[in-house]
Amino acid sequence: QVQLVDSGGGLVQAGASLRLSCTASGRTLNFYGVGWFRQAPGKEREFVAAINRSGSTFYADPVKGRFTISRDDAKNTVYLQMNDLKPEDTAVFYCAAKLLSWGRNAPDYTDWGQGTQVTVSA
Repeated sequence: QVQLVDSGGGLVQAGASLRLSCTASGRTLNFYGVGWFRQAPGKEREFVAAINRSGSTFYADPVKGRFTISRDDAKNTVYLQMNDLKPEDTAVFYCAAKLLSWGRNAPDYTDWGQGTQVTVSA
């Protein structure tokens, strides 16, 4: 089991940028694929982006070209760089880890961070 801590959220205006971090402890993160999900009030948790063990990246259509996921295994951390933020990006963002693989569905993941709030004002 790996423990994950999400950080980096905040309140920003539309068009601004934020970088979220997902830092792992307990096990080395390079055995895991890592995904970012988000959940807005009254909505289901949705896939945002993922990175597999070899560094290949995958994105949901609404964030393609604006968000970038990356990993630094030496720091046991995965990042989500979010540019050109929009009010519809407002949500709690969660990182999640899946041993040896990755997926687009939340049930694919076994370990979750506590979430970090991102609020984008118009």
